[in-house]
This record gives sequence, C-alpha cells and structure tokens, in this order.
Amino acid sequence: MLRTSLTFAKMTESAAKRLKTGDALAIGTHNGHFHADEALAVHMLRQHIPQYAGARLVRTRDSALLETCHTVVDVGGEYDAARNRFDHHQRGFTTTFPGRATKLSSAGLVYMHFGREIVARKLAVPEDTPQVGLVYNKIYESFIEALDAHDNGISAYDAAALAAAGLEKKFSNGGFTLGAMVGRLNPNWNDPAIEDPVAAQAAEDAKFETASRRIGEEFDRDLDYYVRAWLPAREVVVEAYEGRAEYDPEGRILVFKGQSAPWKDHLYSLEDQSPEAGKPLYALYPEKPVPGAKWRIQCVPASKDSFQSRKPLPEAWRGFRDEELSQITGIDGGVFVHAAGFIGGNKTFEGALAMARKALE
Repeated sequence: MLRTSLTFAKMTESAAKRLKTGDALAIGTHNGHFHADEALAVHMLRQHIPQYAGARLVRTRDSALLETCHTVVDVGGEYDAARNRFDHHQRGFTTTFPGRATKLSSAGLVYMHFGREIVARKLAVPEDTPQVGLVYNKIYESFIEALDAHDNGISAYDAAALAAAGLEKKFSNGGFTLGAMVGRLNPNWNDPAIEDPVAAQAAEDAKFETASRRIGEEFDRDLDYYVRAWLPAREVVVEAYEGRAEYDPEGRILVFKGQSAPWKDHLYSLEDQSPEAGKPLYALYPEKPVPGAKWRIQCVPASKDSFQSRKPLPEAWRGFRDEELSQITGIDGGVFVHAAGFIGGNKTFEGALAMARKALE
C-alpha cells in the first residue's frame, strides 16, 4: 500500500511539474488505453485552432490535475463548452451533431464547437459563408460520425434487422476502421513493463502523440480534399444538373462538358433539394480535359454506395468493344461497354450522347 501511494504521489508530482512548464495552454485527457476520438480531438485543437498551438498535453484521471487544464477532452464527466469541458461518458449525455442521430464522442464535441472555425480558416472566408456550412456538415458525416459511433458502441447497421433478414458478412475486412487504426497503436498486452511510473507514463504519452498525429493526418487529408476538390466540384455538378434538359426533355442525361469532377455526392444532394424533379440516369464526361478526348457514359448508381445502377446499359451491349460494339448499337465510334453494364465509352461526345439516348429507349 505504501509503495502504491508513493508511486501515485510521484506521478502526481511529475504531472504538476509539467503543468508549470512554459506558458502554453494545457489540454487534459485520460491516461491508459487511448482511442481515436480523443486522439483526433487533441489534433484538431492543436493543429487548427491558433489559441491551442503548442498546447501541452496532460494525460491523467486525477480530477485535481484536470481542473488546472484549460481544456479537457474525453474525461472528467462534464460537458460544458463555456468551460472547455468535452466529455461524453456521464450518465444522461445524449448530445448529437445537428441533423444527425449518432451520440457524440469527444471528437464530435470538439468538432461541433470548433469545426466551423477549422473549415473557415482552411477556406480563408468568414464562418457564416454558405460554403463553410457545406464542408462542415460533409466532414462530420463522412469522417467524424464514424468515430463517434465507434467510441459509443453504435453499429453502422441495425443488428436485429440484419439477423431478421438472414444477412451475414461474406468475408472479413480485418476490422480496419479509423478507430481500429488508432487502437493498434496502443501497447500490446505482453510488451515489457516499464517499472518507473514516470518513464512508463512518458512512453505511453509518446504512443498517444503518434496516434494523434496519425488520425490527424487522415483528418487533414479529408479536410484538404473537401475544400480543394469536393467543394469546387459542386459548381460543375450544379451547372450540369441545371442544363440537363438540353440533352433529354426529362432531364435523364447529365453532361460534364469540360472535365469530369466528383459528381455523385453533389447529385444526390441536389436531388434531395428538388425531389419532384426527374432523376438523371446517365452521366457523360470526357476521359481527359483535352480536345479530341474520348467520352464515357456512366450509369448513375441507385444510391451513393450502391453497385446497382438506376438503369444499366442494355444487356446486348455488355462486354463488347470497338467495331463490334458499334455494329451492335448502330452508333459509330464505340469503344467499350463493361460486362456489368455500368459504364461504357465512345470516341466522341456525339457518340456517347447517342448511346445514352438509345439506352433510354
């Protein structure tokens, strides 16, 4: 008992000394086994909010030490944004991101309160700019929400519904999720133990820093993509969506004239905004943004992550190429139609458009 008390006192004294070192803010989180949510929460604050640049990390469960920290994430049993307390483990916590049903973790809490500033800084625009809201919501749905669900033990599918339908996984995906990626950076159960408690905590903290950088790299890559590629693509898709009646009276053909851009996400969003409008079935785009490029005709998927097309290309065309394909379709310039019927090609825009119109029949 005496040795245990001395060990705790030594760890407390060491942490207290760390708190007095330097002028940077201190971010507190729990020690022990770490998770993706607090690893990302720390990264978002340190790397994207100037106030936290160079912030010191204090990993402890000692409430007295946590009270000295400017900000606390994933520990402490308190959610109070005014006091910079962002825990989600307390009884009765039910907070969710606006418009979503998944209970937040510390990552979601930090992102909910600081995400608009992060996105606005990346875009170099005011936080109330509409584009900020688009990216802010998209990053939560595409990245943060999965971490919230993982940390709160929420499955992506309704287990009862899966069982009732008799559905089972066809293969193992190795459990490689964002949460698992961070989890495997924790020490192994049979790693040699470090006897000195201060050195042991320092080694554990170093592993956490590695985990925070690793999940942070993925977040930063997503942020960069949605700001630099996904958001500019929206204008391209809006133009094609609004001009589709030029190619089909019912608006079933999208044409991306200059260059193909990530279009599916934006298309479904635009459709949600005008559910009464006819839905596109085919998207046409050049293979390369150069004169004389070949053109592709791609079927619009039934839903975002579906492999099923709203209207596949005709079965009689599938698996054929070049002149043989042209003879079957009766359209010059045939290049190919995939055996699954979800995509095809023609040497010219006129040929691809003719394929789309004929496929509609």
